[in-house]
Amino acid sequence: MFPHLDALDVRNSYKPDVIRGDMDSIRTEVLEFYAKQGTKIFDESEDQDTTDLHKCVAYILQSIPNQESNLCILVAGALGGRFDHEIGNINVLCRFSTTRIILLSDDCLIHLLPRTHHHEILIHSSVEGPHCGLIPIGMPSGSTTTTGLQWDLSDTEMKFGGLISTSNIVKEEKVTVQSDSDLLWTISLKSQN
Repeated sequence: MFPHLDALDVRNSYKPDVIRGDMDSIRTEVLEFYAKQGTKIFDESEDQDTTDLHKCVAYILQSIPNQESNLCILVAGALGGRFDHEIGNINVLCRFSTTRIILLSDDCLIHLLPRTHHHEILIHSSVEGPHCGLIPIGMPSGSTTTTGLQWDLSDTEMKFGGLISTSNIVKEEKVTVQSDSDLLWTISLKSQN
């Protein structure tokens, strides 16, 4: 993430408070380094039914008193790797649908739009867009309506094997979405080089 900085300087500057997971993808020397720096280590290798991201989100939610309603969890590096890992991360969005979780990659972000809400998405055009998409997750959408997109949907049915809204374009600073199904919202991120 910081190619122009010395790796050891980065390690010393950005020390995690907690490392939690099944420890199958962390090198021993990295784990030992952070343990010596005071990072709390939670080895949950006995739990193979949930992903590392699931374990971390559960820990965050258990650690926050009264689970603040404006909590937003940003997950860097959640996309762009193995497809089964990406799907596992998307599943975490569905399992914790009442918590705002944003999955980030170098070129896009994804978050869940629960069917229980009317959504107003404020577009920060200096860093995101114009490409976007809405994808039904868990079940087909019998009715989705949007504003602010080049190809707005009007009481439109979406499902896998039929229409899904990919390669759409943001046209306004605010996009609204109303659907009878949970949807994934994805939008491209602009290179900051």
